[in-house]
Amino acid sequence: MDIENRNGTKSRMYQIIGIILVFLIAGVGVFGQTNTQEQYVKNDNYNKGYKLGLEAYIYGLPLLVTNATFQTMTSVNVTEGAFGPVNKFNNVRVLNTAGSKEVVATSATNLSSIAWLDLTDGPIVLHIPEVEDHLYCLALIDPYTENLVTFGTASKTRPGDYVIVDPSQKNVLIPPGTQRIDVDYSRIWIIGSTQLKGPEDITNVNKIQDGYTLTPLSQYGKVYTLPVPSKAVTTITKYSVPTDIRFFDILGQQLSLFPPPARDKEELKKFATVGIGPGLKPSQNTQINSDTRRGLNDAVAAGPTLIKKYIQEESDADFSKHNGYMLGGFGQYGTNYQLRAVVSQVGLGAFTSPQAIYALAWTDHERKSLDGSKSYIIHMSSPPPTNEGWSLTLYNLKGAMIQNSINRYAFTNVSDLTKNKDGSIDFYLQSEKPLDPAQQKNWLPTANGQGFEVMWRLFAPQTDKIKSIIDGTGWQPPVIQFVP
Repeated sequence: MDIENRNGTKSRMYQIIGIILVFLIAGVGVFGQTNTQEQYVKNDNYNKGYKLGLEAYIYGLPLLVTNATFQTMTSVNVTEGAFGPVNKFNNVRVLNTAGSKEVVATSATNLSSIAWLDLTDGPIVLHIPEVEDHLYCLALIDPYTENLVTFGTASKTRPGDYVIVDPSQKNVLIPPGTQRIDVDYSRIWIIGSTQLKGPEDITNVNKIQDGYTLTPLSQYGKVYTLPVPSKAVTTITKYSVPTDIRFFDILGQQLSLFPPPARDKEELKKFATVGIGPGLKPSQNTQINSDTRRGLNDAVAAGPTLIKKYIQEESDADFSKHNGYMLGGFGQYGTNYQLRAVVSQVGLGAFTSPQAIYALAWTDHERKSLDGSKSYIIHMSSPPPTNEGWSLTLYNLKGAMIQNSINRYAFTNVSDLTKNKDGSIDFYLQSEKPLDPAQQKNWLPTANGQGFEVMWRLFAPQTDKIKSIIDGTGWQPPVIQFVP
């Protein structure tokens, strides 16, 4: 499949997508860009534009990132892995390996099913099959990255037909035997994941994926297939977030398409004083003071650095509480716009805690960056308290699994591991194969001389343990210990 780029920006975004992939496309995000901020006379108009521009950048970044992801993933009209047309599940049907380049922080233990819903022509019926002996999850995410509802094993979802209805369709009648699901917008992102128990399990998981279907309500009860396009479009077009004042033009478009919730009223009132809001294009608004526009432009240029600062602050705040990891179960943010913006960069589409808790580390317990030329031990004295197991995966700093000679990328609760006499487990993270055969079974290969990340996924954590895991008083991911 060919790829072409739009908006002229190449950059990457990190994702922790928990049970599933996270589908940020290289070029969709904002990191990796360098912007030289020109120096202007910083008068009151400039300062107001800059200050409110930064606030609006933080507020609007998740909306723009989600939109760019939508545009990129639906830029082809035939299914190619996670990419494909709207109102259809586009499934990843093969084992993810170090060669999987389409997604970031992909899981070695799950296959993903992705759908973008467009409800403007009417409700869509989601069919969920009977899923046996496999953990699965289908999360409905709105344009603001709020996790509206999650179907799946942890939610004890019953198989059946669920009619997804947007606010304009509140009076629609749904067929007997179906269940109504009210959502807040006409565009909904379904991020789905199904547990993969090994290469030999792919056929079974593919059958489960085939059971996830979408049907327009108008066609419900009939034999329905998605119309075949007259001409196949197989070239992925990469869309990116603007890096200048045009950011706010796109934000205005998105706010118009997807009106912000009432709780955001005060924020939008502030932004309106510098020409930012639903349907507004500050880059073309000659009524805005020129110094104010320069402030807005510089705010967008400074935005990525501010986001990095917030990410570092979140990581630092979690370091002591979670043994050196940034840990969370996210997906619902309310008016915490800063956290929402951070997660849009490290975990776009993240699930809520009952579905998954994630823990990510870039450093060892002494705050030194993880380095593949060094050796580390992770001593797990007790397993995470989950209903559906756990996984431990290594990634390089671009979010890809690390190429290695034994094609080993992760361990799970069902892996054949060497246990200590007390039942604890030691994991060995290093580039060279351990000499001890017992240690070899617990070896996750790194790449010599390259930095890497460690990620824990806790699948369906036990409900009564979630609070203590999140606040740091309960089970915590084990320390990453450097071995001299």
